[in-house]
Amino acid sequence: MLMLVERRQIVAPGDLLAEGEYAAGENTYKENYKVYAKKLGIADFDGKTVYVVALKGKYVPLVGDLVVGMVIDVGLNGWSVEINAPYHANLSVNDVLGKSFGPKVEALTNILRLGDIVVAKVAAFDRTRDPSLSIRGPDLGQVGEGLVIDLTPSKIPRLIGKKGSMIGMLKQESGCDIVVGQNGKILIRGNQPKMIELVIKAVDMIERESHTSGLTDRIKAMMEQGKKV
Repeated sequence: MLMLVERRQIVAPGDLLAEGEYAAGENTYKENYKVYAKKLGIADFDGKTVYVVALKGKYVPLVGDLVVGMVIDVGLNGWSVEINAPYHANLSVNDVLGKSFGPKVEALTNILRLGDIVVAKVAAFDRTRDPSLSIRGPDLGQVGEGLVIDLTPSKIPRLIGKKGSMIGMLKQESGCDIVVGQNGKILIRGNQPKMIELVIKAVDMIERESHTSGLTDRIKAMMEQGKKV
């Protein structure tokens, strides 16, 4: 058995993904013990199943992913969070409080309300149940302020850049705090509206031109020019 691609690698129709006893998952096909891509997208695998997330598709969670989500429902034991996936994620009250909880004594809406934004990590997901989130860890939890914008999830690696080159440049040029969710949600926090607008413009350029070369240099030039206006 041989895996020929890395997780989140961009592949084109007909690209060879794996050889041997691998199963062909979504957007792939198998011929003569070889698994090929059926669509342009991001290669991934779950155990012995290889699949491709189409470029225009929804976010597919992976354990450990950082995500930016919005609370859309409150239950007795926690919250349902929209994370731009085909399924909603669960955030348990025990994870948030780190202790047992008495629903008759405390109201969950006093902790997180509908519409609240959270930065979390995917704690569990096995495709048989909805993903579970955790906000235990540095820089995770409820977001008090900031603007959330969207980027096609498959283009998130381009926003980050090689060794963080693109996102590092954007933070340095704008002075903004930028949290990049693997689910295609980007949280921008800054004190200068002009700088926030430049970050939004940069993300829009990545959405439209992620397939082109020299993009980092063009965006840096745009940021530098924008700060002079």
